[in-house]
Amino acid sequence: MRKCVPRPPAGPEARLPVTAARKAPPMSPTRTASATAPDLAISARELRKTYAGGKTALHGVTLEVPRGSMFALLGPNGAGKSTFINILAGMVHKTSGTVEIWGRDLDRRQRDARLAIGIVPQELVLDPFFTPREALELQAGFYGVPKSERRTMELLRAVGLDDKADAYARTLSGGMRRRLLVAKAMVHNPPVLVLDEPTAGVDIELRRKLWDYVRELNTAGTTVVLTTHYLEEAQELCDRIAIINHGRLIACDRTDALLSQLDAKELVVRVAEALAPGQVPAPLAAFGAAVDAEAGTVCFRFRPSETPVGRLLAAVTAAGLTVADITTREPDLEDLFLRLTRESDAAREAAA
Repeated sequence: MRKCVPRPPAGPEARLPVTAARKAPPMSPTRTASATAPDLAISARELRKTYAGGKTALHGVTLEVPRGSMFALLGPNGAGKSTFINILAGMVHKTSGTVEIWGRDLDRRQRDARLAIGIVPQELVLDPFFTPREALELQAGFYGVPKSERRTMELLRAVGLDDKADAYARTLSGGMRRRLLVAKAMVHNPPVLVLDEPTAGVDIELRRKLWDYVRELNTAGTTVVLTTHYLEEAQELCDRIAIINHGRLIACDRTDALLSQLDAKELVVRVAEALAPGQVPAPLAAFGAAVDAEAGTVCFRFRPSETPVGRLLAAVTAAGLTVADITTREPDLEDLFLRLTRESDAAREAAA
């Protein structure tokens, strides 16, 4: 079974949330837990979910999210990401396995576990007759946050909605509504924040503002779990990435370690001399180079672990050509994602 092995925790300690339970002593959102903060923000072991119709959405997923990390949970549509998140939120009951959120077992300490997490759902669910200010105040009340500790306007400013604080939610655009959901998820100052497609329908400028705020939260100690179809966002933001396909974990590691699996690179050399169409000089052919006479370029596709760039440039010189310009292309997360999911699909079909 593939497991997600956490890195050692780093960064400042996350803050504990305010408790909503009247029978339990309240916890201040500003009080840290340096002595009790767990190493893992989320721990799922052998998590399985089979729906009433017989469809299994999760096949024994074991996943660990280190405290203080920016963690991406990726996968194609229908891979099981939403089921996993809904189990964390308490909206879906798991069939078997264990889940801990901030060290609190979801079965034995359900209320405490839910207090430790804030979830921004993929669906835009808001009361159209509440203003953003009222929505955040109401949400804070549900979590038992004292009025003196509420951060309503701070949160609205952070997501760029302070000028819409008293406008009805029904008048907000789709992007504004999504940002309001982010603010609602943070009213109780949870140490774990889950963002399910948070930038869908959000324009570029506001998307950057949202990510700046999320980075600030992470720097302050909040563990962030992100699902997105914008893979470039996950690659840029997250220090750790997991990929799920057909309800199974197919990859989980640090971002740089995953990308290093793609031992491939493309080197395009534009030369000063004219190239003969359809003819590849022998020194270049030895490396499988492709010549584009019209563009005046030589393209090498190679494995950096096997072939140093210097050898390719030496081959260009040996062919009697002069280097005018060089461009390279590194593999990215999209390349890795497509390779792993296709391999997973092929293995699944072969086993069927």
